[in-house]
Amino acid sequence: MTKIALVTGANKGIGYETARGLGAHGYTVLLGARSAERGWTAAAALREEGYRVDFIRLDVTDPGSVVTAATRIEAEHGHLDVLVNNAGIARYDGSALPSETTLATLCEVYETNLFGVVTTNTLLPLLRRADRARIVNVSSDLGSIALALDPGSPYYPLAFLAYASSKNALNMATACWAKELRDTGITVNAVNPGLTATDLNNHSGHRTPGEGARIVITVATQDAPPTGAFRQEDGPLPW
Repeated sequence: MTKIALVTGANKGIGYETARGLGAHGYTVLLGARSAERGWTAAAALREEGYRVDFIRLDVTDPGSVVTAATRIEAEHGHLDVLVNNAGIARYDGSALPSETTLATLCEVYETNLFGVVTTNTLLPLLRRADRARIVNVSSDLGSIALALDPGSPYYPLAFLAYASSKNALNMATACWAKELRDTGITVNAVNPGLTATDLNNHSGHRTPGEGARIVITVATQDAPPTGAFRQEDGPLPW
């Protein structure tokens, strides 16, 4: 049975490189993106490289869009082996300090980074049909409370309320899903790609999208990954 992988927010950056990497592992990749134009262009580029990639319109902030995508996947493939929840945004007010963060900004970031991942519950029936399905949530070490409060951590001076707290909430959601699904054969893990140069940070990261995608691909394709873990390339991260 052909292995099917869905990657959200995959028309660029880490998501695009994840789609490429999964294609290289032999998966048929459904490249999820909000923009049809960008999604079709990205999928076509990967197909030219020889990978089995198809665009699927998917806006994680629109539950109806997720339902439509799930219906299409069921009709065309019947199951889903890998779900990579990669779509994410960062928004800041002023210096991004908690005291300067507006409720509107907080809600906007959570709508994609947490609520958008929750909408993918719609895809769980398709994942249950796979032999050993994988859910990989792309998080951030900025979401680690332990690192945020460690004076020796480079993140100690930072207090990006909206983005950091949304990723911490995603980590807790990962743990909750992992517990619920622990006896189903579906593993659920959070990964940190590291500070990667993407549109999200105005390309200020020191890692390339391909480097950032490596941990995502590793966890998605491992024969026997753990579940309920928070990992980066060189090992586990503190929650």
